Amino acid sequence: MIPGLHSDEAFMKEALKQAQYAFEENEVPVGAVVVCENKIISRAYNQVEKLNDVTAHAEILAITAAENYLGTKYLAGCKLYVTLEPCAMCAGATYWSQLDEIIFGASDDKRGYSKMAPNATHPKAIVTPGILANECRELITNFFKQMRG
Repeated sequence: MIPGLHSDEAFMKEALKQAQYAFEENEVPVGAVVVCENKIISRAYNQVEKLNDVTAHAEILAITAAENYLGTKYLAGCKLYVTLEPCAMCAGATYWSQLDEIIFGASDDKRGYSKMAPNATHPKAIVTPGILANECRELITNFFKQMRG
């Protein structure tokens, strides 16, 4: 096995690739992947503008795709990697889908669940913040600079 192949950093890099797709489509650059048994089973990025749907966040799309892949509504045994701290809606989705772990990159001090709804994730879920936080934050910062500029 290649060292680091199944590390949090490796999976977050895959989520960052998804975020880059969002950036290129003028969507808020957030990307997500769901991992089960060290295998990526879904990938998604924000598509709020594209789908004209305020719920089309990367996490929601990735969770739905993972559930479809597994043929179940629960994602026990799975991990969600997302480039930005989930909002309250997405944290609630992680609760209901029973994800084992939520790993995120950059914190969201304005709209992140930890500020708005700190108990939104499942109490048994392990939450790991700050994986590749600088890279994740930089992509978001560049996006909003570009939008203002």
